[in-house]
Amino acid sequence: MEQQIIINGDVISDIPSFYREINRVFMAGEDWQLGNSLDAFNDLLYGGFGVIRNNEPVVLLWKNIERSRTALGYAVTKRYYEEKLLPDSPFNKEHFREKLDALNNGTGQTYFDILLEIIAAHPNITLQSIS
Repeated sequence: MEQQIIINGDVISDIPSFYREINRVFMAGEDWQLGNSLDAFNDLLYGGFGVIRNNEPVVLLWKNIERSRTALGYAVTKRYYEEKLLPDSPFNKEHFREKLDALNNGTGQTYFDILLEIIAAHPNITLQSIS
């Protein structure tokens, strides 16, 4: 039987609040939390910790997904990339400069788009929008 997991988009206003919601929903009962990381979110969806224990079928119900799409849209993504480009940032600046340029040119992905791409890469997970 498939497991249903509900993300409450009403509480998502930026990247940190997305991860607070993900930790609330996926990491209940764990004694640690995910950091604000796309790689960590991807790892979470593979299972083995949190509420997804294996590769079982999961229906991810995202309440008010359009609010999350807006909250994790262009402005938030631009700030995210700009933070990666700060002088003391340990990240690959060329990579994030290209990402920022694409975003500014209208051809890049928003943070929300990246999340959807990550979810879609997990065939055991079906995403559904709910009101």
